[in-house]
Amino acid sequence: MLVPPNEIGLNQSVDAIRAGELVAFPTDTYFALGANGLDSRAVEAVFQTKGRNPGTPVPLLASDIEMVADLASDFPGPLKKLADEFWPGALTLVLPASKRVPAVVTARTGTVGLRVPDNNVARDLIERSGVPITGTSCNLTGRDPIKEASVVDQIFGDQIAVCLDAECGDSTAPSTVVTYEDRKIVILRAGAISVESIQNIVGDIVLR
Repeated sequence: MLVPPNEIGLNQSVDAIRAGELVAFPTDTYFALGANGLDSRAVEAVFQTKGRNPGTPVPLLASDIEMVADLASDFPGPLKKLADEFWPGALTLVLPASKRVPAVVTARTGTVGLRVPDNNVARDLIERSGVPITGTSCNLTGRDPIKEASVVDQIFGDQIAVCLDAECGDSTAPSTVVTYEDRKIVILRAGAISVESIQNIVGDIVLR
């Protein structure tokens, strides 16, 4: 069901998230398929709807850095520097997961990808819901990511409780994914934020 990103539409979306249902919403990159990231059954529904292997990790989107800190058991200084510089934005940090994060999210890796999106509708939805929301792209596995709400509605229909009919950001690249190992920042996936931009913040501790 397409709804506008106004008070009524956002309240419907929040109710769906809290009820363990799925919500499609725009981000600064593409539409995301959102569920309560702390609800294992809701996250499992994301896998089923996308046709995705449930043994793979799922990134979580947060409304701010304080929510991120609650989801990570450690937040190394160099990654905190990057968060301060690039959040909200297209940077995903892979951090050690706190005990709050379900195993279905981490795929039992002990880590979780976390990001604060640069999209007001997305952050408003997360903040109102009071929980992190899954940030995996809203598309069938193996298909291209989607930027239009009408296409999301056409493909998924009533498999998704609500689709917020608002615009994504202009970026056509996915978020850059980084982690921190052995006192080095490791680029796990190149994306919207360049290696050079990261090096400008943390210096020569970056491994491509």
